[in-house]
Amino acid sequence: MQSCIAVLLLFGLLVFPGFGQPSTPATSFRADTTLVLVPVAVTDKNNRYVLGLEKENFQIFEDGAAQTITHFSSEDAPLSIGLIVDISGSIGMKLNTSRQAVAEFLKTLNPGDEVFLVECSDQAEVAVPFTHDAAAIEKKLRSASSGGLTALIDAIRLGLDEMKQAKNPRKALLVISDGGDNNSHYNAHEVEDLVREADVQIYAMGVFEPFTFGLSSAEVSGPRVLSEISEQTGGRALAATGSRDLPGIAARIGLELRNQYVLAYSPANKDRDGKYRKLEVKLLAPDALPDLKARWRLGYYAPSQ
Repeated sequence: MQSCIAVLLLFGLLVFPGFGQPSTPATSFRADTTLVLVPVAVTDKNNRYVLGLEKENFQIFEDGAAQTITHFSSEDAPLSIGLIVDISGSIGMKLNTSRQAVAEFLKTLNPGDEVFLVECSDQAEVAVPFTHDAAAIEKKLRSASSGGLTALIDAIRLGLDEMKQAKNPRKALLVISDGGDNNSHYNAHEVEDLVREADVQIYAMGVFEPFTFGLSSAEVSGPRVLSEISEQTGGRALAATGSRDLPGIAARIGLELRNQYVLAYSPANKDRDGKYRKLEVKLLAPDALPDLKARWRLGYYAPSQ
């Protein structure tokens, strides 16, 4: 599969104001330079978001080789968001809490953001395509009812496909589910490969039961799979201790997406070999801000011929 991570100079126009502006609106051009975008969330020891850092506070390494950060932004750039909402039978009465969580997340969106909705039970479907109308998402979820099995992996794959229509360079999927998958055509390994190719952060949230007695193997492994997929992208899986915590977690994810640094570089390795390249971000924190933690996507696939 061709890599989706190669971001051309056109994306820089949206993320880095003033970057690469053409002399006239009608000018067309071709750019062969790959620009890799790396969103980075920085927190302190109390998990508070740290703002105010500069480009000099970051280093990026690709397969162990230092890269030159050519563009840096700490501004709140527009987002393209996909909501993956589990409406299977196992959700039951928690569906109303999922609706509340979505409503809280939608409150964090800005006018330049766009969002779509994928619902999943026996199968996954795009319930609302990309829109700027948050009310359309809430209206569709209000009419949903829980039932059926869970095709969660298929829903994530469908979300990645739908994200190809995104107009914003910063992209994220938010998965709201109670865990396991028991009806997908695709397996977790296939989706993990797609996630490594896609330039999309994935966040997962839900109530993951602490006791495994009587649960299927899919339900037991579900939270682990979601966590692994999320961490690959620089996102994360957040487990609520009770369904009432879900709206608060959704709002926190929205806040995190609005408080990230975006680093960009042109890889020193110009080979268009389609190989996976590991990324590492190191912080050079000011003396006044010790014990900072950073989270970023773990790698990307280079473009291929």
